[in-house]
Amino acid sequence: MTPQTPPDRRPIRELPDTLISQIAAGEVVERPASVVRELVDNALDAQARQITVRLLAGGVRLIAVEDDGLGIPAAELPIAFKRHATSKIGSLEDLESVATMGFRGEALAAINAIADCAILSRTADAQAFMLDGRTGELRPVARAPGTTVEVKELFYSTPARRKFLKTDATELAHCIEAVRRHALARPDVGFAIWHEGKLVEQWRRCADGQSVETSLDQRLGDVLGADFLARSLAVQWTSGDGDTADTHRLRVWGRVGIPDAARARADQQFAYVNGRFVRDKVLSHAARSAFEDVLHGQRQPVYALYLAMEPTRVDVNVHPTKIEVRFRDSREVHQAIRHAVEAALAAPRAADAQAGPLPGEGLSLRGPAAPARPLYSTQTPMPLRAAEASPPAWNASSQPAHWRETPVGTPVRELSALWQPAPAPPAGPPQGPSPERQPTSQEHPQDWPLGRALAQLQGVYILAENQQGLIVVDMHAAHERIVYERLKNQLQDSAAHTIASQPLLLPATFAATPLEIDTAQTHAETLHALGLDVAAFSAKTLAVRAVPATLAHGDAVELARSVLAELAQHDASTVIQRARDEILATMACHGAVRANRRLNINEMNALLRQMEITERSDQCNHGRPTWRQISVAELDRLFMRGR
Repeated sequence: MTPQTPPDRRPIRELPDTLISQIAAGEVVERPASVVRELVDNALDAQARQITVRLLAGGVRLIAVEDDGLGIPAAELPIAFKRHATSKIGSLEDLESVATMGFRGEALAAINAIADCAILSRTADAQAFMLDGRTGELRPVARAPGTTVEVKELFYSTPARRKFLKTDATELAHCIEAVRRHALARPDVGFAIWHEGKLVEQWRRCADGQSVETSLDQRLGDVLGADFLARSLAVQWTSGDGDTADTHRLRVWGRVGIPDAARARADQQFAYVNGRFVRDKVLSHAARSAFEDVLHGQRQPVYALYLAMEPTRVDVNVHPTKIEVRFRDSREVHQAIRHAVEAALAAPRAADAQAGPLPGEGLSLRGPAAPARPLYSTQTPMPLRAAEASPPAWNASSQPAHWRETPVGTPVRELSALWQPAPAPPAGPPQGPSPERQPTSQEHPQDWPLGRALAQLQGVYILAENQQGLIVVDMHAAHERIVYERLKNQLQDSAAHTIASQPLLLPATFAATPLEIDTAQTHAETLHALGLDVAAFSAKTLAVRAVPATLAHGDAVELARSVLAELAQHDASTVIQRARDEILATMACHGAVRANRRLNINEMNALLRQMEITERSDQCNHGRPTWRQISVAELDRLFMRGR
């Protein structure tokens, strides 16, 4: 076989500026939407209040971005298309504290290298001029103050790149999405998108004088729809305290969708850092982790979150398209996002059951949406009315004390008290009518967010009546969340961060596998912190000597096996908090009331009142909903009343 002749050596030479710009365009300009993003960035930096995007053929034939910003003086127009020409940075200190959307000075030069470009601009006190990017000709034109950048025949000089573009409809959709991302961050700016001479999207700027929260909510509703606004919760969180320097504080705000609004795809997740849309693993992981025990399966949360921090604490110069950033302290940012979202999700949304139906809503089992009024208050507890909560044939005075005296909206001391067996009806005929108290001004069961219990269905669901209609509660899922939150609070409030345990009168022994025995010995301290005492009884047997006090009436052996199985999956490198939460969720699942357990009216009402004050009570630990609202209007439509 004849060896190949080595190629002649090529000398090292400096590339021409046009080729350099075309190479840069390969990184900066992927499709027409990339051009739209860069030009809108420049318009926002020019303090524009109205931005109009005009497109032809999905942006391939024409992209024109008009703004009413500060404009460019005629003397500076000739260098606008030069590489690394920018007004936004002038030193290394400026680069390390970028506060503008653009800063590289590469975008216009790269775009001009692969398309036919022109700039029309006018400042407030001068005449308008137009610069032709091909010829460099500068001539006067008529225009209001502001700037227009026209980009025609994208990729005309690099036809191979043009073959990779999709259909006009697909490219148009990407352009609209690019503008949507800007619109979500700037409610003080109006945006309009025209395609082939037709207006396809428009978002008007918010009125002057509106608060930041009001204007943001208005823009979120306009861009993402009224349903997102109705099924989301406000987020407001600031790190540190008043004594913390502003340069070391993080502020998080925006809205997160309730768990019921989660989607199969992560197509409604918007994260912004200092007004810049970014895709960052730290931010997305922090937001997803806050939903860990309220989302079902692989569902994706919905959110629009905004993070403000000192520009020197974030590096935006890590990606040509500026869509990725690097934080100086990523752990602090992760905790800020997670704490902010968790705080928004923690408040129970049972009060929303009293709100009216959502606009345009058809017959459905409606879950909780964003609170339409202040959440249920525990400052003025409403006692349970014995005459209404007790079975009709029983004397209210014969009920256990905790049923008569536990005020609605106040946690019972022991959750196991909710599931005490009902007393037998008194023997013989009643001695007279049951005494009925006149309700006080605070006693209005119809005002309870989750209503008054009516009955139990198939031993699984609780049916309750409130002002809006019928409430259906999955009693196991609801009780599971209550037990889970109680266990977490016990672990957090304990000085030793351990759950109170109760020794068993007789240890419960069971045949254990070698893995279970090794896990019990290796994680003895963790088991102790969880309120469990599991030790070797023999070479092949484990003994459970103590269990969490809240779960003292459960199956000790089944609980121990489940916890050991969870612990076997976590090694020393796993975050202990997450492991504990998963273990506590397993314990709560085994400690919650099971299906086919018959409850009386008092027990049902006690469960409803606990749900109204328990954090995250709208979803169980596995993300399934715990209750649904069926309005009277929906029932009327079902039975065709009024037609």
